[in-house]
Amino acid sequence: MSVEILATFSVLLLISRTMAQDCSQSCTCPADPPPCSVGTSLVLDGCGCCKVCARQLGEPCSMLEPCDHHKELYCDYALLSDTQTGICMAQEGQTCDLGGVIYRSGESFQPNCKHHCVCMNGEIGCVPMCASDIRLPSPDCPYPRRIQIPGKCCEEWVCEEIPQDHHYQSVIAVFRKAPPNGLLTESPRDNCIVQTTEWSECSATCGMGVSSRVTNDNQHCQLERQSRICMVRPCNSQQEKEIKKGKKCVRTPKAQRAMRFELSGCSSARLYKPKFCGVCTDNRCCTPHSTITAEVEFRCPEGDIFMKKMMFIKTCSCHHDCPQDNDIFLASNTRKMNGDYDNDM
Repeated sequence: MSVEILATFSVLLLISRTMAQDCSQSCTCPADPPPCSVGTSLVLDGCGCCKVCARQLGEPCSMLEPCDHHKELYCDYALLSDTQTGICMAQEGQTCDLGGVIYRSGESFQPNCKHHCVCMNGEIGCVPMCASDIRLPSPDCPYPRRIQIPGKCCEEWVCEEIPQDHHYQSVIAVFRKAPPNGLLTESPRDNCIVQTTEWSECSATCGMGVSSRVTNDNQHCQLERQSRICMVRPCNSQQEKEIKKGKKCVRTPKAQRAMRFELSGCSSARLYKPKFCGVCTDNRCCTPHSTITAEVEFRCPEGDIFMKKMMFIKTCSCHHDCPQDNDIFLASNTRKMNGDYDNDM
């Protein structure tokens, strides 16, 4: 047996003994999971016992402090002399190009003060750093408005005496003064004038994105932001091949094979054959025109199960009002989607 094989065997034996020692103790976890920073996944440790904040690219990792597999990171034990500790490295994947800056697959970055992003195999996903709270009009603040404060990144709410045009002007919260005795017999729902904005466009032109709206359709008649995940089309789908001879667009193609949706390393429990928006050869782009919203169940490798509202496309329209390439922060709330309703599917 060669020296190299013996050395490799010794290292593997030492690692296996270390893993066994780490997992030999009883599984005792805190009542509440640890709070993780923005963009950091909560995952099971290597013993499958407790949930921990996943280690990120370039950070030390171990059996009990695993790397973020949702970002396709793995613990490389060959980089350090200590066989119990490694460094989180990215699996081979496509890099991301944002404004001429190249990011490695698995790398987290903050392109501006309002977003925290990560590159995952050629695709960029971002979460907002600013609060998206909604302030309800009230007698002492009838026209709340968000404004940009000099020197601060996130917008803040101020009270105006005169109404201003803004994105939520179609959502009107109705309030009335309480009777002299101070008792209000009806619930807020009884006198609520339900109004809801249109769903915003999907945040991604391909792959999984997010769409949102504002509504007061709830028990307390209070404005709240609702969100749903969305997929306008798969990335790298080569839809141009589906355009028929003599045509310039394929408007609403349907998936040829049943598929599972993927979200943060978790997969939909069911198989789906969804419709997508297609492409054109004359510089037009195709976007959803009529959609429905349905609950989708996702299952994760750690055993977690969760439900997410998701947009399902009924029809698409092709037009010249297209977002700019690579503009993932474009506030695209201008195009209207008709006939959207909740559906249990």
